[in-house]
Amino acid sequence: MNVPLGRPRLLDRLSNQRLILIGCSVFLGLLFLAALAAPWLAPHDPFLVNLAVKLQEPSWTYPLGTDHLGRCTLSRLLYGARVSLGFAVLIFASSLLIGLLIGTLAGYIGGWVDQLLMRFCDGVMAFPSLILVLGLVGIFGPGLKQVIIALMLVQWVYYARMFRGLIMTLKEKNFIAAARVNGSSHWKIFRTHLLPNILPPLLVIGTLEMGWAIMDISAMSFLGLGVQSPAAEWGAMIHEGKSYIRSNPELMIYPGLMIMLVIASFNLLGESLSDRFGVTKQTK
Repeated sequence: MNVPLGRPRLLDRLSNQRLILIGCSVFLGLLFLAALAAPWLAPHDPFLVNLAVKLQEPSWTYPLGTDHLGRCTLSRLLYGARVSLGFAVLIFASSLLIGLLIGTLAGYIGGWVDQLLMRFCDGVMAFPSLILVLGLVGIFGPGLKQVIIALMLVQWVYYARMFRGLIMTLKEKNFIAAARVNGSSHWKIFRTHLLPNILPPLLVIGTLEMGWAIMDISAMSFLGLGVQSPAAEWGAMIHEGKSYIRSNPELMIYPGLMIMLVIASFNLLGESLSDRFGVTKQTK
C-alpha cells in the first residue's frame, strides 16, 4: 500500500501567510523597540575608544566582541539601528507625503497641472536613482543630512506617479460622481472616498520601500558619503570593518546580517500584505 507523501509540516507553516505576517511584524517591532531603548540596552558606550581591548572575541563583558578601536560591537549595532531605522522612516515618510500630495493634485485636477508635474517626474526618472543621488550628494557634500535630502528629492517622484494613477482610476468611479453631485468639497471627497481606497497600496508600499530606504542609507555610508565616523550606522560599520575582513570578518558580518534580516523582513511583510489585500506591487 502506497501512502502519499505530503509536505513536511514545517514547510506548511512557512507557507502560511498569516505566520509570515506575524513573524515579520514581531521581529521588526522588537527591533524598533530595541533601537528606541538602545541607551538602556547597550552594555557600553558605543563611542568609547579603548585600544587596550581592541578586536576582542565575544565574552560576557562584550557579547559580540569589540572593533578595531575597542568599541563594543553590540552597543554600536543597537545605536546603528536607531540611525538606520529612524532615518529610513524619515526618508520614506517625507518622500511619501510629497509624492501623495503631488500625485493627488496631478491625478485629481488633470489638465496642464498633470502634464507639468508628470513631465518633471519623467525628467527625474530619466536618470538612474543611485546616480542621481550620488550627483546630488556630490553637490551638497558628504554627510547624513545631505544624503537624506538627496534621497527625498529622488524618491518622491515614484510615489507621485503611482498615486496619480490610483487617483485617476478612482475619480472615474460612480461613488465619486455621486459625492460631487451631493455637493461634497474636494477635501471631503479625498478624505472620505479617495484616501481609504489608497490606504492598502500605501501600506504595501511602506513595507517594501522601507527596505530600500535602509539599503540606500547603508550604501551611502559604506561609500563614505553618509554617516561619518564615529557615529554608529550599519553601513558605516561595514565600511570600517572591511580592512579587517580576513582577520576579523565578524566586524562586517554582524552589521551586514542585520541589514539583510531587516530588508528581508520588510520584503516578506510587504509580499504578505500584497497578497492579503490583493494589491499589485509597483516596481521602480
